[in-house]
Amino acid sequence: MSAQAPITQDVMTIPRKAPEGPVNLVGLTRDQLREALLSIGTPEKQVKMRVNQVWQWIYQWGVRDFDAMTNLAKAYRAQLAENFVVEVPEMVSKQVSMDGTRKYLVRIAGGHEVEVVYIPESDRGTLCVSSQVGCTLTCSFCHTGTQKLVRNLTSGEIVGQIMMARDDLDEWPQPGVGTGESGPRLLSNIVLMGMGEPLYNFDNVRDAMKIAMDGEGISLSRRRITLSTSGVVPEIAKCAEEIGCMMAVSFHATTDEVRDKLVPINKRWNIKELLDALRAYPKLSNSERITFEYVMLKDVNDTDEDARRLVKLIQGIPAKINLIPFNEWPGSPYQRSDWSRIEKFADIIYKAGYASPIRTPRGEDIMAACGQLKSATERARKSRKQIEAEAGMAQQ
Repeated sequence: MSAQAPITQDVMTIPRKAPEGPVNLVGLTRDQLREALLSIGTPEKQVKMRVNQVWQWIYQWGVRDFDAMTNLAKAYRAQLAENFVVEVPEMVSKQVSMDGTRKYLVRIAGGHEVEVVYIPESDRGTLCVSSQVGCTLTCSFCHTGTQKLVRNLTSGEIVGQIMMARDDLDEWPQPGVGTGESGPRLLSNIVLMGMGEPLYNFDNVRDAMKIAMDGEGISLSRRRITLSTSGVVPEIAKCAEEIGCMMAVSFHATTDEVRDKLVPINKRWNIKELLDALRAYPKLSNSERITFEYVMLKDVNDTDEDARRLVKLIQGIPAKINLIPFNEWPGSPYQRSDWSRIEKFADIIYKAGYASPIRTPRGEDIMAACGQLKSATERARKSRKQIEAEAGMAQQ
């Protein structure tokens, strides 16, 4: 493994000082909610029932006003309102693409902003959720990676993105109406592929996804949640054990030399170490394949030899390869591979026995496509020459 630096920003997150005033119940685990209700004098004999009632109001019905929690006594509702709030991140703006993709600019505590993207399809609706303000990593092809890490999102800020999107889609069920009676869910899938590296904010991501999967609330199947990592090897097995969702890997190269430039975390955990961790992934099976994400960059990683190397590298891993036509952004040092080249690359992988769908770019007209997210307040334009220099692409 190469010892040269820099690899990526070292992660040292300082615990955030708890905000003054009422405690926000959004993002608390069931155990934490139990402790919160006990702290205001909820009788021990009642607390399990009260946790279930409050939980369902918040996550099943989307209620934010304690007065509307009608199966709670009026005095208890007043007590809750004195001590707690139910708040989700603020939607600052919404852009809607020609293809129906929605991009939200969302403000969280401290005035920081992140972006969230909703992608509607005929059989599903996928929400791309952020886990950090900015990004820990400095992947050279990714617009988000040009924004420095500010802080980790809390579990409430992560699950709050889902709740905010359901608000906008008007998808909270009405009491007395079954959730399946209105047809398929508009928001049916979650991908942790927005701003940030989820495995560098593991505890908050885990707690938020446990809330999203809880059967008495948002109730998303674990198989409808996909966590995408750039390759934080020590956390990969932990993800299967403690979250249990599907796994995707930002792979993007077939040699360490190229991946070191595209995904600098490769200098810390190289391709061999990453693939060894994936082969040992506790949930690895034909029914729960690992998704390898591979962005197609012209004259960088798109040759027939790359395709053949990729097939050889992942041999023995139940997998599918998502080929992602590069989504350009202002100052980007790369270009999208020609369509004929992408199709030839896909054909080699397909003939080797792996699914190799080419992802249809979505929301490009509003900078909502894969790798384009970057909060508006941080969207300062760098010159192409400066970005190339930072990516190690400057001409010698």
